[in-house]
Amino acid sequence: MVRRLPAALLALPSLLTLLFLAACTGGDAREEPPDADNRRRIVVASGQDVTGKNGIRQQLIDVWNAEEGPQGFEARLVELPGSADQQRSQLLGALQSGSAEYDVVNLDVTWVPEFADAGLIRPLTDAAVRSPDDIIPSVDRTSYWKGKRYAVPFNSDAGLLYYRKDHLREAGVSRTDLSDGVTWDELRDQIDAVKGHFGSQGHEGWSTQLAPYEGRTVNAIEAFTSAVPGLRLTDGDGEYAATVEQLTAGVAELRARTSPPYTLDEASESREAESLSAFAEGRTTFLRHWPYVYPTLHETYGENLGVTRLPGKAVLGGQNLAVTSSTSEQRAAKAAELIAFLTDPDSERCLLRAGFAATRVSAYQEPGTAPPCRHAPAYAETPSASPTGEGTVRLPPDRIADGVSFSRDILLPSLREGVHRPRTPLYGAVTHTLITELDALYGPSPSAGRPGDAQIAKGLDEALSKVLPG
Repeated sequence: MVRRLPAALLALPSLLTLLFLAACTGGDAREEPPDADNRRRIVVASGQDVTGKNGIRQQLIDVWNAEEGPQGFEARLVELPGSADQQRSQLLGALQSGSAEYDVVNLDVTWVPEFADAGLIRPLTDAAVRSPDDIIPSVDRTSYWKGKRYAVPFNSDAGLLYYRKDHLREAGVSRTDLSDGVTWDELRDQIDAVKGHFGSQGHEGWSTQLAPYEGRTVNAIEAFTSAVPGLRLTDGDGEYAATVEQLTAGVAELRARTSPPYTLDEASESREAESLSAFAEGRTTFLRHWPYVYPTLHETYGENLGVTRLPGKAVLGGQNLAVTSSTSEQRAAKAAELIAFLTDPDSERCLLRAGFAATRVSAYQEPGTAPPCRHAPAYAETPSASPTGEGTVRLPPDRIADGVSFSRDILLPSLREGVHRPRTPLYGAVTHTLITELDALYGPSPSAGRPGDAQIAKGLDEALSKVLPG
């Protein structure tokens, strides 16, 4: 019998809110950019904060404003509407045309080379980053282009594997705690056991994001770099660096981990919201998703929720803060101070407590050793009422099983060993090429059957060679 989420749980406002946020990464703009004559205002352009209205990003900005005082600068957060691709287009258009007075932009990690190469953001000095040695090295590398720092990591991201412990117990699986890791072979064995118990009708082993958008690229890079250790599609200068043989191995791995009978059929059309919904409805036992869903999933499932590192490699996501080239020197200096505050050890601890993946090692230390999160008291280990008078927030426990820490033992290692998507100013063309060429695996099946791994790899190699130099 298929296990489905009880109607009462599906009605939980927190889960419905999370599904909405996963479906839409942007909302209505929080405020319009201020008049260019307002010289004492720093405008921060960003996508939507997944922690909700008056979320952690706004709270941190409010604290910086309070420290500046009435005679200082005021930072104003502008949340851009639309998907990540739409936000990128808005930022590019605004900065290239000079139509918006943005001083700080919160860039997806894949956008940094493009904005830097186009001269839209400026190299940063040490004034923009405090304690740089504390930043996770793999994460910090996303803020550089051709040896220069153009940004500072604000929050990171890495794919994780969520699972239903109650499904495993009911299927009689001997190992129901996977927090110390799992291989793809072990995962397939677990899926076989679950499907043997529940039946395959309406229930599959796992789901992920394979619709024709960025999620497909992420899954592909995770499979490619798992199959070929050290594989990079581009070198340090953004030139094409892969071979047909490497791509063939990568395509074979991607096909193996996303083919029936282990993967939910609709995964080929799923984004974050759809894959999360399938997991919430009990139609899959395993789910590849991002860290931000952990608090709400834990609130919904409690001890029946498990989470572990992805088998193989996990792609790094996240956003980095940069200063625009068009802002004045005075405002640029103040913008650098704001970035230093928003990314300092205390702010990063607050971001972690709010559900983001922090970018600093110190944020993951034990309470009492980690920074205390004074910038956002509602998220501190000993919470107090926030300056706005709002109550404290409910946070999921960091301990998930036998003393295992979600943040230190699962999330932090995933970030440290995370892999980058291709670093190139032409990333938009690269991800479009990957999505299009891999439609041979996930698009409508032709009457003659799907092409083989080598054929798909050959087409991908030819297409990437056309869009990338080298």
